Amino acid sequence: MQAYVYKSQRKQDTYVYLAKRDDFDAIPPTLGATLAPFSFVLEVALTPERRLAQADAALVRANLAERGFHLQLPPQPLAPVKIARIDGRDD
Repeated sequence: MQAYVYKSQRKQDTYVYLAKRDDFDAIPPTLGATLAPFSFVLEVALTPERRLAQADAALVRANLAERGFHLQLPPQPLAPVKIARIDGRDD
């Protein structure tokens, strides 16, 4: 399965994968209005063995087959973790 990846020019680190090149009609109008304009980033073959840096390739393939698009949002920052001291002090 081929996927066409576009970067949102409005939302940093937000990408849309499309099943068909330049098929922005697959994106719901309200979502498209929030993210557009888009710039083309790359075309990628989403084979079962393909790994993606920020997304689950199987989920991307499923969304493309079902909806015609997949939305990749920026990763959420991790919540700070408080580490207890061994000596029991709380500085």
